[in-house]
Amino acid sequence: MVSTRFLLKRALLLVPVLFGVATLVFAILHLAPGDPARVIVGQRASQAQVEEVRRQLGLDQPLWRQYLQFLWDAARFDFGQSYSIKKGGTVRSVLIDRLPVTIELALYGQVAGIFIGIPLGIVSAVRQDSLTDHLTRIGALTGISVPIFWSGPLLILLFATYLDVFPTSGRIDSTLFLPDHWTLFGTELPLTGMVTVDTLLLGNVEAFLSAVHHLFLPALVIGIYSTALISRMMRSSMLEVVRQDYIRTARAKGQGAKITLMKHGFRNALIPVVTVIGIQFGTLLGGAVLTETVFGINGMGLTIVTAIGDSDYPVVQGTVLTFALLFTLVNLLVDVTYSYLDPRIQQ
Repeated sequence: MVSTRFLLKRALLLVPVLFGVATLVFAILHLAPGDPARVIVGQRASQAQVEEVRRQLGLDQPLWRQYLQFLWDAARFDFGQSYSIKKGGTVRSVLIDRLPVTIELALYGQVAGIFIGIPLGIVSAVRQDSLTDHLTRIGALTGISVPIFWSGPLLILLFATYLDVFPTSGRIDSTLFLPDHWTLFGTELPLTGMVTVDTLLLGNVEAFLSAVHHLFLPALVIGIYSTALISRMMRSSMLEVVRQDYIRTARAKGQGAKITLMKHGFRNALIPVVTVIGIQFGTLLGGAVLTETVFGINGMGLTIVTAIGDSDYPVVQGTVLTFALLFTLVNLLVDVTYSYLDPRIQQ
């Protein structure tokens, strides 16, 4: 069991991290060239109109006052209105619409990395220096070395153009229509925004299969790096564990090799792997920027690229801080998993 004191202490450590990220985002965006007021009113607007918009946005206030107002709004998860991504709409609504798309893609990439990388790492460690080990290491090295902006178009060229097996873009067939809610015991509930989850909630098998068909290639691209890194870390960690004295003692008492590895070795070998998995989640969110751009998926990755190009500062601020919040929450989950795998960490 995880103690409440340990959990509270780890949660409080997230506050200075988020404060530092918010300060950095505010400073970078205010040092960047361009005038948000000019972007909103257009290049042909008069200077008086620009000044009026600046006054409405509070950009005419001293920098310290803007900073305090920004921290207060960020604490309330209120980032104002979008200038160009969703004119007249709030940044919060943009995040609600598009963040689930990126989370879904990152989760599938992470799941692929865990369920493929961990078994490959274990097999590679158990059969050290065998043909299987060499092939696994070569595959992992290749997966780490290949960038997403190269592997994405390559897989599209192979599976979509030449073999015509998977679609090149989108999350679901354009001919399929999904409502904006689902019904549970007569109560209408909003959908999650994750297309595979929503199609299951609606009980639409055809739409679910279409969503899986569309998301397979993007999830494969974003999961290649995760799989390679996790398998390499699992192999190294398992090799270190199997050389420990307690493993040799268990084997000397007559315990089978498989039982010894899975009962005593696997749990201890997981600790550094869990670290990699937690860090990888943040990397996958960053990788979603390239993946969504390549596959034309309208998630937060594509949104932040467009927002930077259009100088939509509120969307950029909201997206970066949301990614930072997700990353810190994942790190908190990693710490909790640590304490479960090794209770001594709580001391």
